[in-house]
Amino acid sequence: MKPISIIVAIASNYAIGKDNDLLWHISDDLKRFKRITSGHPVVMGKNTFFSLPFRPLPKRRNIVLTDVAGEQIEGCEMAYSIEESIELMDANQENFIMGGGSIYYQFLPLAQKLYITQVHQDFEADVFFPKIDESVWKLTDKTYKDPEKEGSFSFSYEIWERK
Repeated sequence: MKPISIIVAIASNYAIGKDNDLLWHISDDLKRFKRITSGHPVVMGKNTFFSLPFRPLPKRRNIVLTDVAGEQIEGCEMAYSIEESIELMDANQENFIMGGGSIYYQFLPLAQKLYITQVHQDFEADVFFPKIDESVWKLTDKTYKDPEKEGSFSFSYEIWERK
């Protein structure tokens, strides 16, 4: 089985996005995302890809899932199904699932690890992350970040591993 990890920032109410955009801007979280995913394959849906400020993401293999047969996006490897995206993944390193909502739902049963940025606030949204079932997942690391220091919301970094 290929190593599959999910990386996502979620609100207290599991909100992750609205109108194909993020709900917040936390500089430290964006730096963490870049540090963790650089050098690794990243898998995302087409809407997530087009919401990125820089695309394709540098120093990463960008695998984009689309349901449009034959669609090509410059600088990306295209997958037309979950199975095809798994075939494109690297067997020897972590592969990161980075959204959007339907992609997270489809990959959650296949992932071994979750990198969660937990924003300690509810947000209005139209896209949500699935609930984390604590009978399936074990919290192995949690680091609180000081909102005063970060100049933003109260949040923490969490790592969950499949039991």
